[in-house]
Order: sequence, then structure tokens, then C-alpha cells
Amino acid sequence: MMTDPYSVLGVSPTATHAEITHAYRRYLRDDHPDIRSRESNAEADERLRQVLEAYALLRDPHRRAAYDRAHPADQDTGPLPIPVTHDDSAADQPPLWAGPVRRHS
Repeated sequence: MMTDPYSVLGVSPTATHAEITHAYRRYLRDDHPDIRSRESNAEADERLRQVLEAYALLRDPHRRAAYDRAHPADQDTGPLPIPVTHDDSAADQPPLWAGPVRRHS
């Protein structure tokens, strides 16, 4: 089974195409056999294979959308809704508004 392509490239599920391409090129530059040392490194070969598979999936918008639909648990759900209750006695005050919430992983 293929690992999460977003984690392979080190990007978030909301990453733009440019961010995905930038991450791909960075890893390609590090792991490509023509650039790294002459010694064959099995770990680098495996990492390169994963990077190539992840980029092949994420560069095509249709394949990426299909992956995102099939793996909804891997996706960032966005800001959490915060319930706000209003007290009728405080009618002269403006209502509270809860802005976006950032989650740190």
C-alpha cells in the first residue's frame, strides 16, 4: 500500500500545485542517482520511488481529487466551529465572532 503522498512530499493536503512541485523538485534534487554520491543507497532509491509515485498522483488534478475523496481521514478539516451563545440581557453589545482556528501538529 502506498503511503500518504502528502506526507511523502512534506506538504499539507491544502497545498497548491506550485508548493507540491517545489517539494517534488527539492526531494528529486536530494535523492536522484545522478546527483547523489556514486554509491548505491537502497534507502535513497526507495525514497526516490515514493517521491515519484506521490508526485505522479498529486500533479494530476483528477487523480488528486479521487485520492482526497477516497482518504477523507487524511485531510485537514479546516477550522473547528465554535458554538457561541448570546445572552438576551447583553443586547447592547455586538455579537461575538469566532475567527479561524489554526491547529498545530
